[in-house]
Amino acid sequence: MRLFAAIVGICAALLHLPALADTPDDPLAWLGRIASAGQRLNYVGTFIYQSGGQVETSRIAHRFEGGLEYERLEVMDGSPREVIRSGAEVRCVLPEQKTVIIDEATGRRAFPARLPMSPVGLAETYRIRKGDVVRVAGMEAQSIVLEPRDELRYGHTLWAELHSGLLLKARTVNAAGQVMEQFGFSDVRIGGEVSDDLLKPRFPDIEGWRVVNARGSELAKADSGWVVVEQVPGYVLTSVMRRPLGPDRGQAVHMVFSDGLASVSVFIEPVADTTTLGLGALASGAISIYKRVLNGHLITALGEVPEAAVKRIGDAIRPAVQ
Repeated sequence: MRLFAAIVGICAALLHLPALADTPDDPLAWLGRIASAGQRLNYVGTFIYQSGGQVETSRIAHRFEGGLEYERLEVMDGSPREVIRSGAEVRCVLPEQKTVIIDEATGRRAFPARLPMSPVGLAETYRIRKGDVVRVAGMEAQSIVLEPRDELRYGHTLWAELHSGLLLKARTVNAAGQVMEQFGFSDVRIGGEVSDDLLKPRFPDIEGWRVVNARGSELAKADSGWVVVEQVPGYVLTSVMRRPLGPDRGQAVHMVFSDGLASVSVFIEPVADTTTLGLGALASGAISIYKRVLNGHLITALGEVPEAAVKRIGDAIRPAVQ
């Protein structure tokens, strides 16, 4: 009886899937479908994140309505955390710290909406090809392989649900073929209604909590006070913002560089004491971090890229006037 009920439920869900054309042969077209599906489809599911010895399970509900995205993501392991998205606003809720961080939905997206809407330019930095069709989370999925053309980015394999294009699994590997990180749905429902209850915050009462407004103000690239003296192959400066650092700490300049898939954030902030900054390069799973001090400012470059990329980008930053 339970099996029959499950089959009926799957059939009902399929009725709500959008009508799509035949699946494309071009791997770049697949990347476009993956990007669009992650942002414009309704879905509810559980996915697992793995990086080194770290394994984390999250539950996600996503709704696209009236041209806007609404999403709730809750981390199920360790300290309770949830991320609530409503249109352009994102709230990260940390209940143990009684803290809410408010920001705008810009920059690198979370799984499964990890790709930009336009894959233009990726073929210059990656060799892109279709792989096999396999089963992921009980669904047929087309694999797309992106092999880096240099040492400045990782390799990626993406598995997209065959009919909707939703990303079901994503794997990042280094030059030696070692898995740096992996996301994958263990169960997911694509299409259909996503109710308000599924998007409702678990911690709605935040009276008395610390609220941190991390929103930045966008800057023209020429107005940041900093320049890039050497272009790093494939990485383009996509945005510059000024972000508050907190009471009595001033502001930081936040630059984002991207090759269309990988991205590197550079934060430039004034510092007085440099003795405890932990300068140089370090890594945490797939994330590489590089810190240096220049003209009384700490320059921190970080991203899900090899160390060579954050170091070259971090070393290329200079004051606009010397």
